[in-house]
Amino acid sequence: MEEEQNEHQLSIELSEEIAEGIYSNLAIITHSTSEFVIDFIRVVPGVPKAKVKSRIILTPEHAKRLVNALEDNIEKFEAINGVVKLQQGPGGFPMNFGGTMGQA
Repeated sequence: MEEEQNEHQLSIELSEEIAEGIYSNLAIITHSTSEFVIDFIRVVPGVPKAKVKSRIILTPEHAKRLVNALEDNIEKFEAINGVVKLQQGPGGFPMNFGGTMGQA
């Protein structure tokens, strides 16, 4: 039985570079009939230009699996840490990052 379980295990390799992760505070999602594209972007206050830091391309089935996995994990997180509150400004994205505006 143990041999059968080992046959179905997937070995996943995580390089040091990828393990560091990429911070993103904006995701833009587009789709075609055959794929979903998620662009992860880092927006910095006071900088009018933002670069895509990572792009993930998924099949519709995997996109739906991702949504389900995220919903499940958010429910588990909120059960321990409380409800995640969404702050939205004009356009649905908090461009002031919830802080005060500084002056020089």
